[in-house]
Amino acid sequence: MDYKLFWTEEAIRNLEEIYDYLDARWTKREVDIFKTKLSKQIDLIIGNPKLFPVSTFQPRLRKAVLSKQTSIFYEVNNDTIFTAYIFVSHKSTDKLK
Repeated sequence: MDYKLFWTEEAIRNLEEIYDYLDARWTKREVDIFKTKLSKQIDLIIGNPKLFPVSTFQPRLRKAVLSKQTSIFYEVNNDTIFTAYIFVSHKSTDKLK
């Protein structure tokens, strides 16, 4: 099955915040490595959306761990994947709806 990926506004905001943080603190090479890793993880999600476990915080979402600090939360609905959050571990899980 071919899946379509959609980014929610929340996920886009999360990603922009992460990029701003990384740009201020990391080298360009480190940021590029992060972007490559994110791209590969998104490809895995699109290729097999049920590969990653259901979230313990929000059962309608699945959680793909990108790094020790960052996870991607997404929802699968028929042939569509909605990226709900790009979550940084120092934030509260109360925001996961």
